[in-house]
Amino acid sequence: MLLEAKITQPPGLVVEVRSPSTALIDLNRKKETYERFGVPCYWVVVPDPDQPELLAFELAGGRYRQVAHVRGKERFAATRPLRIDVVPARLVAGLQQG
Repeated sequence: MLLEAKITQPPGLVVEVRSPSTALIDLNRKKETYERFGVPCYWVVVPDPDQPELLAFELAGGRYRQVAHVRGKERFAATRPLRIDVVPARLVAGLQQG
């Protein structure tokens, strides 16, 4: 018997690790989908070992607004949906270029 998962309420945060091959298409499509579903916070991590990035969006009035775009060792001091400091360079520490 196959059980299907059905999400009836949005999660407080969606974090996506961006794939280089589908970056722009995925970002716009997924952002619109999460926005319509009412996900309050959406973060996108670009895991480039040389120049990692984090883009953060928050829902305001039914639309996302970008609240952060940090690179490398810059810090994003998030307050929603939780208080946490995010530094892109730390997210990719230890990754090797292939």
